[in-house]
Amino acid sequence: MPRFSAKWMVAVLLIVMVGGAFFFCEYLIYFPTILKCAWPKISHARGGEGIDGQPVDSTVRAMVLSDTHLLGAVGGHWFDKLRREWQMERAFQTALWLLRPEIVFILGDIFDEGKWSSQKHWEDDVRRFHRMFRHSTDTELVVLVGNHDIGFHYEMDWFKLQRFEKVFNASSTRIVTKKGVNFLLVNSVALHGDGCPICQSVEKELIKLSRDLNCSLQNSQSGGGVTDGCEGSQLYPPTPPIMLQHYPLYRVSDAGCTGQDAAPPEERHLLFREKYDVLSKEASQRLLQWFKPRLILSGHTHSGCEVLHDNKYPEVSVPSFSWRNRNNPSFILASVSPSSYTMSKCFMPEESTVIGVYCSAGACLLLLFLAHCLWMKGLLQCLSLCLLGKHKSL
Repeated sequence: MPRFSAKWMVAVLLIVMVGGAFFFCEYLIYFPTILKCAWPKISHARGGEGIDGQPVDSTVRAMVLSDTHLLGAVGGHWFDKLRREWQMERAFQTALWLLRPEIVFILGDIFDEGKWSSQKHWEDDVRRFHRMFRHSTDTELVVLVGNHDIGFHYEMDWFKLQRFEKVFNASSTRIVTKKGVNFLLVNSVALHGDGCPICQSVEKELIKLSRDLNCSLQNSQSGGGVTDGCEGSQLYPPTPPIMLQHYPLYRVSDAGCTGQDAAPPEERHLLFREKYDVLSKEASQRLLQWFKPRLILSGHTHSGCEVLHDNKYPEVSVPSFSWRNRNNPSFILASVSPSSYTMSKCFMPEESTVIGVYCSAGACLLLLFLAHCLWMKGLLQCLSLCLLGKHKSL
């Protein structure tokens, strides 16, 4: 009877430890981590003055992440896909439930193999994306295009671009306006400036958007009348845009980047290649001259960085959201009004922490098993000695 009870006790302990470690690492760990995050507050978000002297009732709560890199059928191992996608899904769904953003931006490289995936594999990747990043109607999801979605400049074509735009039901270059805030989405993959058909189309659309925004500012300053040269232009809220794109604007390297999500020290001084790691100098200057953005948000490098261009245009590089690319993925929480903005960064659980919990649980299980074996061995020896002593006395 004692032996039977001991076996059951050990079995129950094993189940509790294994189940507890699994539940904590795969579900529970995301809650205390994301509960540390909060929306940053703008001082005039309530009761302040808006761009037209009207009260500003609220701000836009925007969540920004980048480089999810859903693994494809060619280079993605099934367990790696299962593990990374489960982590991103739990992190994203927990963030939606706890933080309730009004709009979510993903800054490109949604898929890892969109640049070469077949139609069948593409549809499978899209299905998995929609499952992972499902959201309620209260949250708007806006997706930008990256080089892994349609290929680098020399790989992209109309078929891959239109396939991407059809899935997300929108042009890859456009303005999204919410509560008086202009979010400018740029297809930065097509900004090589070499006259390729897609490049020409994107630059033409950017020039039109620049004209519309400038006309909106001029019309506001002139009291609402249409200024010369602005007939037929589309009007937007008269504020400088927040520009979002996949490629960062030109910078020499990440040498000036700091923080726990910056590139590793041994990589920060590596020189960036124009039109591959960052946009070219010419394309970067054109964007700044056309739009004069009050903030630029970009991805692609998988590391965090803050840069000030021309001493007046701040850019924030958003790290990868995938544990496959970083040990400490993160996303941006931005509170944005027509006249101001503020941001904070929300870090996900470190994968090394999850691995450490599993290793600790495994070590405890091993010790428990060894202790049980030693105890059972000692019990058997005692029983044997007792029985042997009785036998001798008889």
